[in-house]
Amino acid sequence: MLKIYHNTRCSKSRQTLDLINQAGQEVEVVEYLKTPPTANELREILQKLNMKPEQLLRKGEAIYKEKYKGQELTDEEWIQAMVENPVLIERPIVVKDSKAVLGRPPEKVQELL
Repeated sequence: MLKIYHNTRCSKSRQTLDLINQAGQEVEVVEYLKTPPTANELREILQKLNMKPEQLLRKGEAIYKEKYKGQELTDEEWIQAMVENPVLIERPIVVKDSKAVLGRPPEKVQELL
């Protein structure tokens, strides 16, 4: 089963979810702005993505520009920032077993289907 960390207001997230549904895959939808991942969940996701926390940040968000731009934080501090401000998490993230992809572009999800 797939799990998508989804934002209903994001076109890329909606397109990625549509691709999953068109493939007939079972999917758990996590609206991460309503139910943010924990620090441990983020660590696991980052490991599956093979990314550093700073690579998963949405640097165009106002909260990033106001509070974090130009900061040099540790990986754990970036993870905590995303837990406290889930809008900073790039989307959509699709997880399957030990792998994950960032759905940018949405077609990246094909790697998990």
